[in-house]
Amino acid sequence: MDKTVVLYPSLGVGHLTPMVQLAKLFARHGVAVTVALVEQQVESPCFSAAVARAAATNPSVTFHVLPPPPAAAAEEAPRGRFDYLRLMDAPLRDFLRSLPAVHALVLDMFCAGSLDVAADLGIPAYFFFASGASFLAVFLNLPSVAASMDRSFAELGDALFRLPVAPPFKATDLPQVILDNDEASKATLRIAERIAESSGILINTFEPLEARAVRDLRDGLCIPGRPTPPVYCIGPLVTEGGDKKHECLEWLDAQPDNSVTFLSFGSLGTFSKKQLEEIAVGLERSGQRFLWVVRSPLGDEQSIGDPLPEPDLDALLPEGFLERTKHQGLVVRSWAPQVEVLGHRATGAFMTHCGWNSTLEGITAGLPLLCWPLYAEQRLNKVFIVEEMKLGVVLRGYDEEVVKDEEVEAKVRWVMDSEGGRALRERAMAEKSKAVQALSGGGSSQAAFVEFLKNL
Repeated sequence: MDKTVVLYPSLGVGHLTPMVQLAKLFARHGVAVTVALVEQQVESPCFSAAVARAAATNPSVTFHVLPPPPAAAAEEAPRGRFDYLRLMDAPLRDFLRSLPAVHALVLDMFCAGSLDVAADLGIPAYFFFASGASFLAVFLNLPSVAASMDRSFAELGDALFRLPVAPPFKATDLPQVILDNDEASKATLRIAERIAESSGILINTFEPLEARAVRDLRDGLCIPGRPTPPVYCIGPLVTEGGDKKHECLEWLDAQPDNSVTFLSFGSLGTFSKKQLEEIAVGLERSGQRFLWVVRSPLGDEQSIGDPLPEPDLDALLPEGFLERTKHQGLVVRSWAPQVEVLGHRATGAFMTHCGWNSTLEGITAGLPLLCWPLYAEQRLNKVFIVEEMKLGVVLRGYDEEVVKDEEVEAKVRWVMDSEGGRALRERAMAEKSKAVQALSGGGSSQAAFVEFLKNL
């Protein structure tokens, strides 16, 4: 191993998971790789378990937990994500200095401030963008658009928003942090500006999936007035399956091929009791088989990411639902082995929050997507999945108080038992083949990563 690379993910499982897949890719190509980890500000069993699992299953990757920032600095600063990551620059700098040589620092987008650490130490800095090229194109375009507007993005409301680098979308489909027009919004747009200062951008996608966005990035349409860093489409990097013993897999074994709709909304996705009841009624009336991961609703004092208790299914779901549907579906508490479920021969469709990790897992399994975006960039991902990739349909009402049971029933029936649903499944299977080809020897993603390594 003649090259050493340090990867620096942000806070949360959604940022750690794809960075671990990237670390494995480096290791397979003979690069010494270390993942430098930031301890969560609030203890997170979910994150700790993910780190332990990653370390145990990837002996060729080094995991190093950075010490917390100096106590005095931590006491003085506000406790937001950006402030905390800025404080972590000092421990990161000390760690990088302690290594004999570092040929590249690969940053999560939320760690953009650490570009300055890399510059101080003379280390080339790259970004690993764990969402898609389509969102990256929009994100890099937003600072120049914002500078030319005389009002905030939020003031545009549901009006169609037109950018040179995306299909038309509602302004309200932008991430909430950008719509808020506050300090966090300004900090997020500064991230887009900092990404443009890097030596290059690794993207967790494959070129055929997002050809238009990749072309726009390379043609310089996204950042007016300055060159866009080189982009390398190296995906899809998705978690390999491992848990073969979960009860839901035994249940799937007993179901017919392509007959089950899988409903799962990510490690942070939660619904109110009212919404869970609407989903339950829709699933039961559809008559279609289902496998549904249910998480507890957030309490009044809780926010996204807080630990949740195990859900009380009898209290949350309509009376008698579990008994009436015991031969039609299975409800799983809190978590299921998603990659294994999506890859199972019995699974025929995926109702998803459109997080990019889950989107890629659905695409690489060749499944049609029922899109129910919840937070972050998921509403924009929905636009790209439905309007450009043509790999999914949206559940109407996702942007209202509840999605009605009639909509859940109609979309599940449509995707599982209609000509339109069958055509969608055929497109999904064709895209799966392209993903396999991209990662194979001589494929576009394999070639892009080799090119990246040559430039180190």
